[in-house]
Amino acid sequence: GLELTPALMRRISESFIDNLAKIHGVDYVAAGLGDAGKPDGYVTRQVDGWIKRYHNARTDDISEMERIAGWLVEHKPAEAGACLIHNDYKYDNLILDPQDVAQIKAVLDWEMATIGDALMDLGSTLGYWVDADDPADWQKQSFGLTTRPGNLNREQLLERYVARSGRPVSNAVFYYAYGLFKIAVIVQQIYARYKQGLTQDARFAELIHLVRAASLTACLA
Repeated sequence: GLELTPALMRRISESFIDNLAKIHGVDYVAAGLGDAGKPDGYVTRQVDGWIKRYHNARTDDISEMERIAGWLVEHKPAEAGACLIHNDYKYDNLILDPQDVAQIKAVLDWEMATIGDALMDLGSTLGYWVDADDPADWQKQSFGLTTRPGNLNREQLLERYVARSGRPVSNAVFYYAYGLFKIAVIVQQIYARYKQGLTQDARFAELIHLVRAASLTACLA
């Protein structure tokens, strides 16, 4: 019975990115989370780690994945500053207020949370955010309701994040490409388990197409 009008979707998307900026603004030391991660060298560890995970789970020759992996290594930016990061921040990990669904009541799935680089976290979020004018194959893999009319697009999300957080973002393409690569690797790992017969869920048989779509979208970025 919920009518997701363009005006409402805009408010939800604004709350969505504002809340990410708030999470990144938490005084994690005062919150008792000072030892919850190792922020030094976070960017390098993430890039190298996700490339290694991809090679360990690779089942098909996908030239775009190799291209993006090499590009990420060559274009790693300097650390952007340590903060509390969620690492899986997207629409379907939010609890919204039933009285006003543009208000966020809680954020779920903190299993990958750590103290790390804020902009790497932003990149993961942008990777999940599919725009209505993205490549058709990537739109088919849309995560949540991001393509509905009224949503901020990725560029607007980025601009609003910078305004709300006060953090400049000078390497936006890197962080977005990293987010897409990370998503592709996560899906590749699931697909590899299916190919090995470790899971029987027939839905996983098509996941290789998502890997291809994510890596191609990253190359076009």
